[in-house]
Amino acid sequence: MAVPPHLPTMSCPGHGKRRLLLVSVTFVLLLTWLYLLVGNLDHGRSLLVSPCVSNQQELRLSERDAIELRVQEVEEENRQLRLHLSQSQAAAVQVQDGSYGNAQWAASADIGPEDGENTAEERTNHMDCAQRPMVERCELIHVACVCAGHNASRDVVTLVKSILFHRRNPLHFHFITDAVAHQILRSLFQSWMVPSVQVSFYDAEELKSNVAWIPNKHYSGIYGLMKLTLTKALPSNLTKVIVLDTDITFATDIAELWAIFRKFADKQAIGLVENQSDWYLGNLWKNHKPWPALGRGFNTGVILLLLEQLRRIGWEQMWRLTAERELMSMLSTSLADQDIFNAFIKQNPVLVHQLPCFWNVQLSDHTRSEQCYTEVSDLKVIHWNSPKKLRVKNKHVEFFRNLYLTFLEYDGNLLRRELFGCPSQPSTNSLQLQKALEELDEDDQCYDFRRERIAVHRMHLYFLQYQYLPAEDDTDVTLVAQLSIDRLQMLEAICNHWEGPISLALYMSDAEAQQFLRYAQASDVLKNRKNIGYHIVYKEGQFYPVNLLRNIALRQANTPYVFLTDVDFLPMYGLYSYLRKSIVQLDLRHTKKALVVPAFETLRYRLSFPKSKAELLSMLDMGTLYTFRYHVWTKGHAPTNYAKWRTATTAYKVEWESDFEPYVVVRRDCPEYDQRFVGFGWNKVSHIMELDAQEYDFVVLPNAFMIHMPHAPSFEISKFRSSSSYRYCLKTLKEEFQQDLSRKYGAAALKYLTAERNI
Repeated sequence: MAVPPHLPTMSCPGHGKRRLLLVSVTFVLLLTWLYLLVGNLDHGRSLLVSPCVSNQQELRLSERDAIELRVQEVEEENRQLRLHLSQSQAAAVQVQDGSYGNAQWAASADIGPEDGENTAEERTNHMDCAQRPMVERCELIHVACVCAGHNASRDVVTLVKSILFHRRNPLHFHFITDAVAHQILRSLFQSWMVPSVQVSFYDAEELKSNVAWIPNKHYSGIYGLMKLTLTKALPSNLTKVIVLDTDITFATDIAELWAIFRKFADKQAIGLVENQSDWYLGNLWKNHKPWPALGRGFNTGVILLLLEQLRRIGWEQMWRLTAERELMSMLSTSLADQDIFNAFIKQNPVLVHQLPCFWNVQLSDHTRSEQCYTEVSDLKVIHWNSPKKLRVKNKHVEFFRNLYLTFLEYDGNLLRRELFGCPSQPSTNSLQLQKALEELDEDDQCYDFRRERIAVHRMHLYFLQYQYLPAEDDTDVTLVAQLSIDRLQMLEAICNHWEGPISLALYMSDAEAQQFLRYAQASDVLKNRKNIGYHIVYKEGQFYPVNLLRNIALRQANTPYVFLTDVDFLPMYGLYSYLRKSIVQLDLRHTKKALVVPAFETLRYRLSFPKSKAELLSMLDMGTLYTFRYHVWTKGHAPTNYAKWRTATTAYKVEWESDFEPYVVVRRDCPEYDQRFVGFGWNKVSHIMELDAQEYDFVVLPNAFMIHMPHAPSFEISKFRSSSSYRYCLKTLKEEFQQDLSRKYGAAALKYLTAERNI
């Protein structure tokens, strides 16, 4: 579903997004001719932050252009007249039935509730943007958000995408976070590298004491009260900020909202949209007793805060006194910070600046948001302010849902592009990337491979909820693997075979990540497992970055030991417990060992999985199972010595040989995979080689096994087989890796070059 088009660049703040041509052509042409004779029409106004039409008086318009402009202006005058008429009718209906309070609340996107309150000077500025631009071209816009946990972190990404898509100004995001959201969002923005975007984090733990004393029934918990602390949490030199809930979606440039600060009267410090439900009127159900509010009250999903003004009047002390007073009778808040904001505003109405309703179109079941806008295209901010989120009841919910899903699945890489020329301080990551790119030779036959090695992929760590603390006996082990969306079907089976913690890196597009989310939430097996860390690495470039993915999954393991495997293998039943015992018996804590789990394979899609070593050996003899890759790549696992394994009852040591690539259990502080190897070939071999260079002993476990399940060949292996250039570059990268290994480990590493020549 396409995103609503940007607002026209040559129109002004009061214009709507669609023209309603309900007058006849004859009438329009007649009025146009009259206006041309008079020649004193007001110039059009500009919606965006770019200079408006009145700033371009030096342009020489042709006669046809002038006529077209006059026609547009007449159409606008007609539209304004119709709006006034329709609003008068709506107000009359509301007064007649007495059912809906404030008639101003039904204002369209062109006439905000504050328009009637504007001073003469403000109205002049509203009409003449040449005199006073709404927002400077490179003015920095500050946005604050409270975010805690895995789910809210996903919501923040969609919110940020919608803001970045429309924005034309530099942005500074301020996040109040718990430890989980901090880790997720910090890595996300560091890897995203969006130009002209700054990010700051503030520890919610340090702010909890300010609001922990307030009993709160809202599902957001203590974090739903954190917005009350912003004057204290944010830097003292920050004078104003837009505060947003995480379940917000923007349909316009956030600079338009920022510009409303200029409309604040002298004493006003808080900008809010009126609440769009009857909550604060107290008539939703019998004995419903809401907190005190001014009329319908205000919704705090979108807030404009003049921080300097609030600090000047002693905001922290004032809201505290209000909360203490009301809690004596109310006992707790039902809507978290919103209740306290409303009680405070009722006592201090002069501080509030009412925003037009389309800046916070509220979509909970009890709202009447459709009375805010005349058409869905009039809205500017969508607020999914219900625990049910996209399942709310609203006659336009399909439109809202499609707009939301557009940003949910939008390719975030596209937002990395520099769309405007505002000066900004590049991040360390971007400087390093630029330097590395400049050092590459574009005429190199293997340029694409080398370019891939330094690519910075966006990462969303812990995409789903993760709750796991390692066992206290220091023997815990995490299964580490990577996958793309075509291997999702393996996850449930792995979970049935491995009860321990798992760390997975998933290589996906934004849209595929949402497919995975739906898959995981619908799976009874996956949704009940909280000890799996899912880390999304977003697609970028033309190769599958297999070793980058392995490293990301490896870094996020929080146990002392890791089982390095591939997602298309099923571990034997009970392997998790067996490995923990082996770690103790073989003293991995004090020795450098890599415990080898022998690998087998089947060509059958339906397999009665062996429950013991004896059963596996029987299937091996019958030809139901094979030693892994014996028919295409024997030397990859030949050093495991399967003949010895058949009768072994104790662990035995094997020597490294060329192209050895077993699946191993090692300490978490093992060397990482070499990221120059992408796609197919040498990605595991190089890692095992470096383990050997660091003098790890390879010890085969006598009662452990894993079985590779059949699947279609990957796209990467197809490229390897069909492209001589691919194979040439892989050979070049191998030679360079071996040379680097020799320089790193000295004479001991020369054997790898010798072994390669003897093949």
